[in-house]
Amino acid sequence: MGAANKVPGVSGGVVAFVAGFYEEFIYSLQKINLKAGKLLIAGRFRSLYHYINGKFLGLLILGMLISYFSVSKLLDYLIVHYELYVWSAFFGMIIGSIYYISKDFDEWSRRSILFVTLGIIFGVAISMLEPARENDNLWFVFFCGIIGVSGMTLPGLSGSFILILLGNYVLLLVDSVNALYDTMADIVSLDFSFTSNESRMHLLQVMIVFALGSLAGLVSLSHLLGFVLKNYKKDTFATIIGFITGSLGVVWPWKTKIYKTDEAGEYLIDSHGDKIIDNYNRFFPDFTDTETYLAIFFILVGIFIVLGLAFYEKREHARKQAKLEKRP
Repeated sequence: MGAANKVPGVSGGVVAFVAGFYEEFIYSLQKINLKAGKLLIAGRFRSLYHYINGKFLGLLILGMLISYFSVSKLLDYLIVHYELYVWSAFFGMIIGSIYYISKDFDEWSRRSILFVTLGIIFGVAISMLEPARENDNLWFVFFCGIIGVSGMTLPGLSGSFILILLGNYVLLLVDSVNALYDTMADIVSLDFSFTSNESRMHLLQVMIVFALGSLAGLVSLSHLLGFVLKNYKKDTFATIIGFITGSLGVVWPWKTKIYKTDEAGEYLIDSHGDKIIDNYNRFFPDFTDTETYLAIFFILVGIFIVLGLAFYEKREHARKQAKLEKRP
C-alpha cells in the first residue's frame, strides 16, 4: 500500500480491497476516536492497543513505511527506465481488481448499475481535470493531506494523482519526503546544521502539516466509509467498482508526459533538477512495435499478480475456517 500510494494513478485502497482486509482496515481506523483518546490520556495502553486493533494497524503502518522508503525507491527507478512496462503492470493489476471485485458481486440490480456508472463518470472526470499550480500555503497543504489520503481509503481514487491535480505532488511527495530523509540522515550522523537551512526547515514544516492533514482525513473518511459500508454496502461496493474502472484512464500505459513551463516556455524543475509533470498525453499503441507486445505481456502479469493475491487470500481464509471447525 505504501508503494502504491506514491505512484500517481494507483490506489493503495485497491491493494487493501484485493488482499481482503479493506473492511477491517476501515473499521480499525474508526476506533481512533474520543474513547481512544481517553484511554491514551488515562495511560491504559494495553486497553488502547486492543481497542484500536493495534496489532493489525501497527503491522500495516510499519509495512507501509518500509515500502514507502524502499519498494517505492525501486518503483522510482523502474518508472524512469521501464516506464511503459511499469504502467502496463499497474493497468493489468487494476483490470484484475475489477474482475476480482465484480465476480463476487452477487446481485446486479438497476440501482447497482447506476452506482457503477456514477463511479465510472467520477473516475473519468478526475482523470480529465487540468492540474493547478504549486501552493505551499500551510492551510492548503493541510487540505491536500485530507484529500490526498483518499487513495488509502477509497479504492480506485489515487491520492498521488489527486495531489498532481492540486499542483502539490512534487512539493509533498518528492521535495518534502526527500527533506525528511536527508534530515533523518543528518540526525543519525549528529549533524544539526540543517536547522539554519530555511528551505529545509520550511519543507519539514510542510511535511508535518501534510501529515496532520492526512491523519485528520484518514480518521474522518474512515468514519464516513464505515457508516456507508454498514448501511449501504452494495451501493458502496458498486461505486468502488466504478471508481476503479474509471481510474483505468489515469494508468493507461501508452502516454507521454506533459511538463510544466513558465511564461517564457522554459521547463520548470524541482529541487533535484527534474522537470515537473503537468499531465499526460494518451495515445493508442502501435502494433508494429515489439514494445507493444511486451507491454501487453506485463498487463497479463499484472492481472495474474492480483488473481494470485486473491487466490492466496481465499486459501488462507479456508485454512482458518477449517481450523475453527476442528476445534471442540
